[in-house]
Amino acid sequence: MRTSYVESSGLGLALDSSLESIQAQIPPLHKARIHFIGIGGIGISGLAKYLRAQGAIISGSDIAHSPTTHYLRSLGVQIHIPHDKSAIQGQDLIIHSAIIKPDNPEIIQAKASNIPVLSRTQALKLILDSKRVFSVCGAHGKSSISAMLSSILPDFGAIIGAESKEFHSNVREAQSESIIFEADESDKSFLNSNPYLAIVPNAEPEHMETYNHNPQELQAAYNQFLSKATLRCVNDSDEFLRTSAIPCLHLNPQQDITNITYHLENDMPYTHFCLRNVGEFAVWGLGEHTAQNAALAILAALESMRVDSSNLTQQRATLDHASYSPSHIQQVRENLKHFAGIKKRFDILSTSPLTIIDDYAHHPTEIKATIQSLQIYAKLRGITTITAIWQPHKYSRLFDNLSAFQACFDGAFSSDSRLIILPVWRAGEEPREIDLQELFAHYNPLLATRTQRNGNVLEIYDNDTLLTTLTQGIVIGFGAGDITYQLRGVK
Repeated sequence: MRTSYVESSGLGLALDSSLESIQAQIPPLHKARIHFIGIGGIGISGLAKYLRAQGAIISGSDIAHSPTTHYLRSLGVQIHIPHDKSAIQGQDLIIHSAIIKPDNPEIIQAKASNIPVLSRTQALKLILDSKRVFSVCGAHGKSSISAMLSSILPDFGAIIGAESKEFHSNVREAQSESIIFEADESDKSFLNSNPYLAIVPNAEPEHMETYNHNPQELQAAYNQFLSKATLRCVNDSDEFLRTSAIPCLHLNPQQDITNITYHLENDMPYTHFCLRNVGEFAVWGLGEHTAQNAALAILAALESMRVDSSNLTQQRATLDHASYSPSHIQQVRENLKHFAGIKKRFDILSTSPLTIIDDYAHHPTEIKATIQSLQIYAKLRGITTITAIWQPHKYSRLFDNLSAFQACFDGAFSSDSRLIILPVWRAGEEPREIDLQELFAHYNPLLATRTQRNGNVLEIYDNDTLLTTLTQGIVIGFGAGDITYQLRGVK
């Protein structure tokens, strides 16, 4: 007799016993029949594609068709549109997205049929507990590092928080005992990622509501995450990581990364750098942060190869070229060249007559780093006119980091460049009073309500009034809201 279970709260950190009970009731995941409710979403579809690659028989449902459901159908996956209880046909396990409610007809039918039901968070824990996980976590850079590492180690599976432009998905559908996983610190679920190798580029305070606005609680969580891993790679640019007592392989960018240069190939950006005691590398993207992200991915791959080839488990703290096989270094160097960036991270949408770039940066540290990349790119292209369109993401983030936001655009604008600010993307928060014109007066911003793509030009509106049309130079959009759709002309 099987017992169904539906997670009713967000995280479920104390659900190990329930998961163990469910695991005992069902076949191994790679042999199970699994139904995904909300399969059109990036998170759930990622799990579905990954488990299908491991051997599971999958099906799914959603409220409407999407490119994702069409893709899955092309693979022979049974897709039900819309949700209906008839989709429940004796599967071994049901996995649902966070937005699915308990009154969903498929949830009700699964419970009536005594089929176990898991949220995506629970399912991830079940999946990762049986894998060798290369877990990447941090406030900034984790998607890029995860995608770079997946390029370097293409035989591993991967679940990333953004779409890799190398394989046009957020999932590397590879059957392997190893997986590259972008872990999430925003809800503490990174503590459930079962890290074999932990990679942390930074531990800057972010999502502090999860940690009761207590920096010590945040740092304790990162220490717990690192302690769970057998191997660890961290960036010493972060003071907390630099001074951590937990044994790690430390990247010191000021000493370890030298000779950084930049160039374009068909208007696409590349960074070249030398990694101390290892050699020279090239990676898609621009800026010192790109070199640092790539260096962490390189070191993580080489360290795992070193351990695998020598059957060692001891964690080192310094770089030592002699311990890395020349063939491994060359393999990493060549595979890294396949990295082509990730969607919404310095994502170049068009280059003529107007260059349009979409970037997910929504924290002042991210915006500042991306502006450094933008300035390098503009110089390489010989372009002087730059327009930044910023859609602040969440009132809480804006107010918590207001002084940093007020400074993060410094040096970005010349006399023929400007800042356009859109309304705050609330992401479900209650609106708050804020005078963006006054707070950012030192940038002389243009306040608008939306932008609209019209071919390869952008029109800027205040409601229905056209304020200006951008036809030349570079336009970059910053934000994690719907600005990405506005820039792409799909909304």
